[in-house]
Amino acid sequence: MSDTERTRVDMFFDPVCPWAWLTSRWLLEAEKLRPIEVRFRIMSLSALNEGRTDIDLFYQRNIESWRKPVRVMMATEQRHGHDAVRALYTAVGTRKHVEGQRFGVGLYRAALAECGLPAELADAAGDASLDDAVRKSHQEGMQPVGLDVGTPTVHVHVPGADTVALFGPVVTPAPRGDDAARLWDGFLLMAQTPGFYELKRSRTRGPQIR
Repeated sequence: MSDTERTRVDMFFDPVCPWAWLTSRWLLEAEKLRPIEVRFRIMSLSALNEGRTDIDLFYQRNIESWRKPVRVMMATEQRHGHDAVRALYTAVGTRKHVEGQRFGVGLYRAALAECGLPAELADAAGDASLDDAVRKSHQEGMQPVGLDVGTPTVHVHVPGADTVALFGPVVTPAPRGDDAARLWDGFLLMAQTPGFYELKRSRTRGPQIR
């Protein structure tokens, strides 16, 4: 199947979020069985929550530190494009969410080396000049769904139709194989239903990474 026959799917992620990580792994599974092409775009929980006083103390305390891995992703996108972001997200996310490593220069450099990317991109973690570009990408991701949600946000660019966007799905563990394909079919059906806004239930367990 050629790329021109595939539906582009943009998932907006913050690398610190384990729920976004699980959704990203589901989409990559679905990509194997459905005619979609997944592209990972950058949003920022720090940008989402900056200046707010009505958020959990945990988020308030981490706003500044969470900017750093997002900056590394943005520098990678600017200099090497979306394919590099896709590879780096997997390398960073595996180390953080699967192996339990802490964000930091060592993690960034190891992930960059795995992807064949320049080690100096790790220095972008401290480059506040990237924050405006992060906010711009963040707004592109959030504007179609509103600012009362976070990550993951998924935009579906259906050929010959309007782009549709939804927050989620939030799922754990990440579905594999045919289960991933079936979830995609249901997600696409909901996303393309005029007037559909929300389907939700309370979470009873945390993210299960495997």
